Amino acid sequence: MTAAPHPMARWAQVFLEAQAAEHNAAQNTQAAYARDLMDFAGWLTGQSQHFATAQRDDVENYLIHCEAQGLAKSTRARRLSAIKQLYRFAFEEGWRSDNPAIQIKGPGRAQRLPKTLELAEVDRLLDAARNSPKNALRNTCLMELLYATGMRVTELVSLPVSAARGDPRMLLVRGKGGKERLVPLSPPARAAMAAYLAARDQAEEEARQKGVPPSKYLFASRGKAGHLTRHRFFGLIKEFAVAGGVSPAKVTPHTLRHAFATHLLAGGADLLSIQMMLGHADVATTEIYTHVLDARLTELVMNHHPLAKKTEP
Repeated sequence: MTAAPHPMARWAQVFLEAQAAEHNAAQNTQAAYARDLMDFAGWLTGQSQHFATAQRDDVENYLIHCEAQGLAKSTRARRLSAIKQLYRFAFEEGWRSDNPAIQIKGPGRAQRLPKTLELAEVDRLLDAARNSPKNALRNTCLMELLYATGMRVTELVSLPVSAARGDPRMLLVRGKGGKERLVPLSPPARAAMAAYLAARDQAEEEARQKGVPPSKYLFASRGKAGHLTRHRFFGLIKEFAVAGGVSPAKVTPHTLRHAFATHLLAGGADLLSIQMMLGHADVATTEIYTHVLDARLTELVMNHHPLAKKTEP
């Protein structure tokens, strides 16, 4: 027997479809909003309420409930954002004559400095990729591109092969919301991409002769997605950490993105350029890396300046 759909599922479905159509919302964002809204719907059901009848007090009580569950500030802020957007949409569509969430202020986000890596640690990761027992050219290309461009992992693994043609000095990256940006490639990244592309094309030609259709992706895979998955790359980078003697707990694709930005800033790059290369919509997001750099400089002074050292009694 098929379970009956949740009575509020239709509201969430229409809202999410509109988000996808009008704002080209990323699949991960869509999935997160769907989970958040259905959690809110489940709580409202327990209060004998519906999206159509809930009032400001109900939304605030739900947020109190989330806090009591021990949810992080960032999670609660995202849930409120999903609720606010749902009700803004409902008001515009005429489903409600008011917006019960419009005046509610969120819990804010706890500012945590992103984890990053030292230059020596990045070098060890790159060396581990170059010395991979399998797929060394592909792995070197992945790591060189990630560190050279600061791409998000989804942007990296889903790169079209057309982006790599012609030995480009700039790479066209399709980011969140379908927005495109150009990022410069370092000489090592260009060399790694050219070497991998030559080997990839040769292997694909051999496969084509056996009736296998060509792939549109640079990092092609036989899986459902057609390209290397985020999950597989996450596993690969942990393998490089172990092989390179870097703590796996410190290493994720995102820490390489943070290292890219922090090392650029330390080298004198300006925030607006880093913002453009990272694909941040707001420079305020990029400013977090100034705090990372400040923290690192403070630690450097406290550990090495003679006046900062405690005198032994």
